Amino acid sequence: MSAAVGDAGPGDEAVRTEEGRLHRHLGVWGLTAIGFSNIVGSGWLFASMYAAQIAGPAALLSWVAAGILCALVALVMVELGASRPEGGGTVRWPLYASGRLVGSVIGFSVLLSVGATSAELTAIVQYAGHYLPWVYANDSLTWGGVLLAVVLSVALTTLNWYGVKLFGRVNNVVTVFKIVVPVLTVVALVASGFHAEHLTDHGGFAPYGYGAVLTALAGGGIIYSVNGFQAPVDFSGEARDPRRTVPLAVLGSIALAVLLYLALQLAFLGTVPDALLGAGWRGVDLESPFGQLALALNLQFVAALLYADAVVSPGGSAYVGVAIDARHTYALAKNRLLPRALMTVHERSGVPRRALLLNLVVIVVYLLPFGGWQDIVSVMGDLYLLLYAAAAVAAAVFAVVEPDRLSGWVPGLRFIAPVSFVLASEFIYWSGWPDLRLALPLTLLGVPLFVALWRTDRTVPLSTELRRGAWLVAHLLLLTALSGLGSFEGAGLLPAPYDTIAVALGSLAVFPLAVRSGVRLHRIPVTP
Repeated sequence: MSAAVGDAGPGDEAVRTEEGRLHRHLGVWGLTAIGFSNIVGSGWLFASMYAAQIAGPAALLSWVAAGILCALVALVMVELGASRPEGGGTVRWPLYASGRLVGSVIGFSVLLSVGATSAELTAIVQYAGHYLPWVYANDSLTWGGVLLAVVLSVALTTLNWYGVKLFGRVNNVVTVFKIVVPVLTVVALVASGFHAEHLTDHGGFAPYGYGAVLTALAGGGIIYSVNGFQAPVDFSGEARDPRRTVPLAVLGSIALAVLLYLALQLAFLGTVPDALLGAGWRGVDLESPFGQLALALNLQFVAALLYADAVVSPGGSAYVGVAIDARHTYALAKNRLLPRALMTVHERSGVPRRALLLNLVVIVVYLLPFGGWQDIVSVMGDLYLLLYAAAAVAAAVFAVVEPDRLSGWVPGLRFIAPVSFVLASEFIYWSGWPDLRLALPLTLLGVPLFVALWRTDRTVPLSTELRRGAWLVAHLLLLTALSGLGSFEGAGLLPAPYDTIAVALGSLAVFPLAVRSGVRLHRIPVTP
């Protein structure tokens, strides 16, 4: 078996040793809770209103569509997590399948995406400003707020410090709270007065046409409300029986999140006061949708819980984010993109503690209020979407070169992988030009980083490595150009839906080139 498609590479005993120190304590529920907690942040408090503004009651169909689309993307993660369980696997598989250039660019994007955890911590402090006005002012954290966010990051790192078993238990408790509060909100709102006629009045079930169902996927933040399902895969190296537990957790977390979002959307549609619907669903504009609905219906207890959950939900996502970031840093050290000292796993706790400490430093730096800094941090969360595209290519490559290792969970992988690649590319494109004009050029800085690292590890000619990974560079340039020309806050020269169609066609052209490059790669071993 070649290193390009193997587990650790021939002779890489250091990787195998550290991987063997991971504690495999996570079962189906623990992994599902990790996925659910990573998916459902504070966004649930607003997504229902934004979706209703765009699609009206037909937003219910948007949530179903999002669940199906995300499940199709997730299936390649299911296959990889079940057949190749490894700590931080989402960072390792691009290297195995596509070589060092792709591994370095994807790895660099993962390093940058630590900003998403900082953004969650900022959200916690912002919501806490409802009770502590001195932490947030003039649309930004005060120095007191920054200090509070740093204290929270230290606390979350400490909770991750003592092992995956403790991490799983704490996250289970947080997840229960994150389920109970939205469910209680739905029950209380519906019991206080649900108006079924809202689903057909005020322009009908689809007042803005059924095309708005697709528009709401991106414009209403629906796709991004369901993203984050890859989290259980990054813990596959710490899962019991990953061939069974990882697929169930990934698909289960998506299903649980979509059911919750559907219930919230239905409750919102049925309880909005008629006085707000005079101008149709587009006229419904509330600063705190569910909180204001609860107060309007005299449900003060529910409103208080909602404000508490506005702190707990992003807190839960940040807690999982700290853990995932550590697994990514650990995996990047295995990839030699970071010093290998960072892949050391503490034997007693089974946690890559050095990686945790490095990420704590990065999170704190991201929190510092430098001029223009927050504009960059705000787009970093989009970069993890590149993992989905790289995973689709990896799954297709492995299906060709090592078909005997397929898990059996995804029998139609040869058809699902290109669909997953196209959808992942659409998810990136739908992020919009304001984000992508920063995120994609920053990601391409991974290319000179790769060249610099290659100078210290010349096992394969540079020209060969550049050819192997050229498809990713071309794809990122294509997405950047289409985003600048397209309708998602770009120049509008390529109007909808032709811009989305162009992204799909471009992705379908790139995908076979990427797979062919990966299949050729396994003939020449690469030492990870």
